[in-house]
Amino acid sequence: MRYRKVLMLGVGCAVWATASVEAKSTSQAASENKKEKSISASGDAEEVKVTAKNAPDGASGHSAGAGMMPVQTVPKARSAFTRDFIAHQPPTQNTASMIASMPGVAVGRNDPLGLDDQRINLTVRGMAQTEIGYLMDGIPAADPSNYKLYTTQNVDNENLARVDLTQGSASPTSPLYNAVGGELTQTLRTPSDHAGGYADFSGGSYSLDREFFRIDTGEIGHTGIRSYASFSHTHAEDWRGPGYTTRYHMDNKTVKEWGHSGAELLVSYNTTTSFYPRFPTLTQWKQYGTNFNWEKDYIPGSANYYRFQQNVRNAITIGAPMRFDLGHQLTAHLTPYYMHSDGYGDVGSSLSNTGSYYGNIPAGNLNVSPSYNGSFPVSITDTFKENNAGLNASLSWKHGHNTLTVGYWYAYFAQPEAATYAAADANGSIASMSGKYPVVSAAGDVLHSYNINFMQQTNTAYIVDEYSALNDRLKLSAAFKESMITRQLTQIMPGLPSYRNGNSDAVPLPQVMASYQITPNDQIFVNGTTGFAEPAGWPSYADFISVATGKQTRGHAQNLKPEYAISEELGYRHHGFLNVNIALFNYNFTNRQVSTTEVVGGTRVSSSINGGGQTSRGATIELGLKPWHHFSPYISGQYIHATIDNNLRASSGDYLRTKEKLAVNTPEFTASVGILYDNGSAFGGLLFNYVGSQYSTFMNDEKMPAYETLNMNFGYRFQSVGFLHRPQIQLNLVNLGLGNKGYLSSTYSVATNAHATTGVYGTAIAASAPTYNVAGGFAGIVSVSSGF
Repeated sequence: MRYRKVLMLGVGCAVWATASVEAKSTSQAASENKKEKSISASGDAEEVKVTAKNAPDGASGHSAGAGMMPVQTVPKARSAFTRDFIAHQPPTQNTASMIASMPGVAVGRNDPLGLDDQRINLTVRGMAQTEIGYLMDGIPAADPSNYKLYTTQNVDNENLARVDLTQGSASPTSPLYNAVGGELTQTLRTPSDHAGGYADFSGGSYSLDREFFRIDTGEIGHTGIRSYASFSHTHAEDWRGPGYTTRYHMDNKTVKEWGHSGAELLVSYNTTTSFYPRFPTLTQWKQYGTNFNWEKDYIPGSANYYRFQQNVRNAITIGAPMRFDLGHQLTAHLTPYYMHSDGYGDVGSSLSNTGSYYGNIPAGNLNVSPSYNGSFPVSITDTFKENNAGLNASLSWKHGHNTLTVGYWYAYFAQPEAATYAAADANGSIASMSGKYPVVSAAGDVLHSYNINFMQQTNTAYIVDEYSALNDRLKLSAAFKESMITRQLTQIMPGLPSYRNGNSDAVPLPQVMASYQITPNDQIFVNGTTGFAEPAGWPSYADFISVATGKQTRGHAQNLKPEYAISEELGYRHHGFLNVNIALFNYNFTNRQVSTTEVVGGTRVSSSINGGGQTSRGATIELGLKPWHHFSPYISGQYIHATIDNNLRASSGDYLRTKEKLAVNTPEFTASVGILYDNGSAFGGLLFNYVGSQYSTFMNDEKMPAYETLNMNFGYRFQSVGFLHRPQIQLNLVNLGLGNKGYLSSTYSVATNAHATTGVYGTAIAASAPTYNVAGGFAGIVSVSSGF
C-alpha cells in the first residue's frame, strides 16, 4: 500500500511538472560548477574537487565510468565514486555496500535495502573491514574497539559528496591504527552558497518508509559562514524473519572560510533499532534456506523468540577540521573530534533457577517465577557505552620543490560494557530490553556474564617529506610514522584469576612512494608501505567464567601482538576518453588478524584469530569511459592468490596442517560491470557484481559458493515548477532475478576446521562449523525528490 502511494505521488508530481515552464532557481545557479576544497589534513594529498551540480541530488552526468572513475594522482591504488554514482543508488544503501563494485572488494550483505551495516562483512583484497581504516572528513569514524564501520550512523546518502577507497595502505597522516588493508574515506557535501533545500521521499518493498529533508542557509549575512541541517526517518521490515529496522538521523555541517584558511563543524546524530538475524551453518542453510530464522511467535520456554534479539545503537559524532594559512608557505591543520555511542544488544538464552553462579559464587534461588522448576528463558542484555576523543594536528612547510609535514595524533577511548540477564514472562515479554531490571542472586548481586571496563590511549607521531622534480612530473615521497597503543581492561567478577589485563605496543611504519607523469594523461607509480592493526575487540584481554558452572571457560590471550604488513604496489593510470587503472600488489603479513564473531557468556562479541603469517599477491584493473552519447560504462576486476605461511595452533595445543592452505574470506576472482545513461532528464543504469568462492575454514575443508548480483535503476528529472526545482522520480531494483531466494554472502564466524582432523603431533582435533551471512531477496524502491 505504501509503495503504491509513493508511486502515485511521483506520477502526480511528474504530470504537474511536465505541464509547467522551467524556472531555474538561484540555488541551482549558485551550486553549478562549484569547487569544493578539503579542509581535513588526512589523505595523501589535498585535492580540489570540481562537481557540476546540475541536479538537486548533485548528479551531473559528466563523470567517467558511471561516476566510479574520477581522476586519481596519489601514487597508490585508489578507487572512488562521486555523486553521479551515489545519486543513482537507493537512498537507504550504506557506503560499505556501495563500494562493492570497486576492484578487490567483496561485501557480505544481510539485507537488500542496505539498512544493516552492523553485521555486514566487507573485505578488500581479502582483508576484513576490521583492517580497513575509515574516515569521515578526516575524523576516524569506525568503532575504536571492534573497528566496525557503521557507515549508516555517520551520514545520510544525500549528504555524501564522494567516497575514496585506497586499497593498499593508509596515508601516514591519517589518524588510524587498524589500516593494514587500506583506507575508506567519506567526504560530505559542503553547504550551498545560497539558501535552499532538498526533500526525498521513498517507499517500496518490505514496507519501506523513508523521509529526508535538508535546509541550506546559504551565506549568513556577509560573515562567510554557510551551513546546512538535515533530518531523515527510515522504517522497514526485515526481508527474512519477523524483525524490523527503524532509524532516525540528523546531519549538520557549517563552514567558514577566509583567504586560504577555513574551519568546519560537523555534527551527526543517529539512533537505530533493529533485530539480529539468525546465522546458519552450511548444513542448516542447505536444509532450511532462508527459513532458518527466529520464531515470530513466542513458544513458552523457548529462547528462539525474535524479540529476544533486539539491538539498539545511539551515536553522536562531532568534529571540527581546521586549516590555517600561517604565511611563509606554512599551513597548519587541526582536527579535534569527539564520538559517543551507547546502546544494547540482546540474545535469547536460558538460566537455571537454582543452579546458576555469580562468578564462582553459587547464586542460590533466583526466585524468578514459581512456574519454572528448572531453567527459564532469558534475554542476555549486553549494554555498552563508548567515549572517544582525539586531536590530529600537523604543520606543513613548502619550500621550493620540497614539502615537509610533521604531525601528532592523540586519542583516548573508554568503553564500559556488561552482560546481564532479563527474565521472560509467560508471554515472552521482557520488562526491559535495555537491562533496567536484571536477574539478581539470592544475595542481591546482579548476575553478569562479564562486567568490563576497557581503556585505550593512542599516541602517534609522523613526518612526511615530498619532493617534486622535472616540472612536477616526478614526485617522490618518504614518510615515517610511530604508533604507540596502550590498552587496559578490568573486570569485576568474583573468582577471576586476574582483575586487570592489557598490553602496550609501539609500531614503526615507514612508507616510500614515487610517481612519474609520462604524459599529461599517463602516470606510473610504485610504493613500498607498511601497516598494522591491533587485535579487534576487547574479549582477547578478558577472562570469562560460566554462569552455569562457576568455572573459568577462557583466559585472556597471552603475548598479544599486532598484525603487521609489508606491501609493494606497481601501477599505471591513464585518463582521457578511456580511463584505465592497473595495479600489481604483494603483501607479507605477520600475526595475521582474522576477524570473527563468537559467543562469549551467551552474547555475540567481535574478536580476532591470529592466523600467523600470510602472503598475498594479485592484480586489479579498472576501465571506464567518459560519457559517450550520454552512456558511461565501467569494468573492474581482481585476481588474488593468498596463502597461509605456517601451521595454525589449535586450542588443544597441537597444530593444524594449514601451511600453504588458501586464506579464509579471500575470493580468488571478483569482478564488476556497470553502465550509466544520463542525458540530464532521463537516466538509468545497471550494475553486475561477481564474487568467487571463498574458504570459511583455515583447513580449507569448507567453502562458501560464488555468487552474482544484479541491480538496476532508472528515472526522470522534470522541469522546474514554482518553488520546486527539478522534481525527480527514481526506481531502484535490487537483486534482480532472486525473488524471495537468498544466497550466502560472507562468513559470519570462521572456524579452524569444519571436519574432525588430526594435528601435526597426532592430537585429535574436533570439528567446529562456520556460520554465514545470508543476503538476497528482491527489493524495489521508488523515490520522489525535489530541490527548492
